[in-house]
Amino acid sequence: MDFDLTDEQLQLRDAVARWAERAYTFERRRAHIAAGGFDSGVWQALTELGLTGLTVPEAHGGMGQGPVEAPVVMETLGSALLLEPLAAAWVAAAMLQHGGGSALQAVWLPRLAAGELVVPALLERRSRHDLGRVACQASADGDHWRLSGRKHVVPAGDQAAAWIVSARAPDGLALFWVERSAAGVHLSPYPLQDGSRAADLVLEATPAQRLPGDGAATLQWGADVGAALACAQAVGVMERALALTVDYLKTRHQFGVPIGSFQALRHRAADMKMALELARGMAVYALLKLTAPEAERRQAVARAKVQVGQSARFIGQQAVQLHGGIGVTDEYAIGHCFKTLTQLELSWGDTSHHLGIVAAGMTEEATVGA
Repeated sequence: MDFDLTDEQLQLRDAVARWAERAYTFERRRAHIAAGGFDSGVWQALTELGLTGLTVPEAHGGMGQGPVEAPVVMETLGSALLLEPLAAAWVAAAMLQHGGGSALQAVWLPRLAAGELVVPALLERRSRHDLGRVACQASADGDHWRLSGRKHVVPAGDQAAAWIVSARAPDGLALFWVERSAAGVHLSPYPLQDGSRAADLVLEATPAQRLPGDGAATLQWGADVGAALACAQAVGVMERALALTVDYLKTRHQFGVPIGSFQALRHRAADMKMALELARGMAVYALLKLTAPEAERRQAVARAKVQVGQSARFIGQQAVQLHGGIGVTDEYAIGHCFKTLTQLELSWGDTSHHLGIVAAGMTEEATVGA
């Protein structure tokens, strides 16, 4: 199988990298954190680059790109430590295309491509990474629905024009489309540890439109896409962390020589590189399995999330330790890399959660001997 990127994919990656280098510097990122973790100017720039519509079909005003281009872009933006919830918007677009129905797609997919922010609102306080554990209730109101419940850690939830909300209907788990202008919507925004923005979403008998597709299947599809994108983004962050660490080992002097000349530190940097390549390989594996049947896809994504989570923790910790005291200061990027990796490790299920999925999927016992 050919794993090389096409010329078009390379051009897309390079265009995004040039924009990030020019317009999303580390100092600007710190300013965005101080301003609340979401910058409308950055979101507009991402829209003008065509990225908000990257995965939207051309018939609805998007670029119509497949499952390869999105992780390529997300890895590049991961290296830039992007705060804005582009991955969450792509997940919402994927869920809308999977189970949203033609009428809702015709209205909202062009708006997503044009930069209107829609994000999933799926987590609840007691879900413990299991998105199927839903307490939010949906009740029928004639031909319409009303939702009552609370969703946590909604990415830039207070900036969104609509949300895809999971709720428990009389016939089981279902997904609903809730617009910001609906009655009974209450938002409580706050910053996350990596500087990005999130919000709690409270719904009180809020009017909603039910997505016609299989709610559980669409929810699982969105979770798998989200986890795969998180893996790709984490690879980009790990690349940045390794590059910063290697540069520091070359420039920091002790006893009159660069500390990178010390064999023990060189071995630790080599171990970081190995962990990065393990994560990269598993992120590609998850990408290739997104088109597989659901059970196979879920297992592949879980395996990737386990390895990426382990690599992220190792590389983040090593990078901070090798930098010494400067590694925990806000003025230097390595601490921001570590926080972002920690946040990504928790996104769409942490390492322990996905390790449980991998274990549950084992159908043969390991034995010793014939």
